[in-house]
Amino acid sequence: MTIYGYARVSTAGQSLEVQSKALKTAGCGKIFSEKQSGIKANRVQLAKAIAALVDGDLLIVTKIDRLARSTRDLLNSLDQITGSGAGFRSLGDPWCDTTTPHGKLLLTVLAGFAEFDREMIIARTSEGRRLAKANGVHMGRKSKLTPHQRHEALARLAKGTETLSDIGRSYGVSHTTISRLEA
Repeated sequence: MTIYGYARVSTAGQSLEVQSKALKTAGCGKIFSEKQSGIKANRVQLAKAIAALVDGDLLIVTKIDRLARSTRDLLNSLDQITGSGAGFRSLGDPWCDTTTPHGKLLLTVLAGFAEFDREMIIARTSEGRRLAKANGVHMGRKSKLTPHQRHEALARLAKGTETLSDIGRSYGVSHTTISRLEA
């Protein structure tokens, strides 16, 4: 079993020293550290730390906010960590420890709340879309062709003397756009 640490500060003016010292005291053999905002999804050293994990390893952070800034980000990171067979522990947040039954339970409950919240967001946005469509709001991107151009293109297609590509080229659109008019 290898114990890894991950330390992160948000700005160049902050120091990683306090986190590194705490992680070494906790038994971390290798510490991945970076000066990077937690909001950014592309944290190179975190990705390297997670990629290094194998079954039985442990990843430790000093506080949970060093790993993630949102519940979704936390759950995604924990899924990657536990998916490799490794455990996770936060020194400053004892409830967040996937190596204990209590920690697993709390994280499972947290994941359940996050999933519930996501389903509620989907339900609300679906209802909003349904209402907007009922009120005549066009959903999706703006049509590349005006109603007149669509009518003309369909008439040209009905004649059968031109290819989809030729008609599309005359309107500055692809043959696929013209073929969708028939549907």
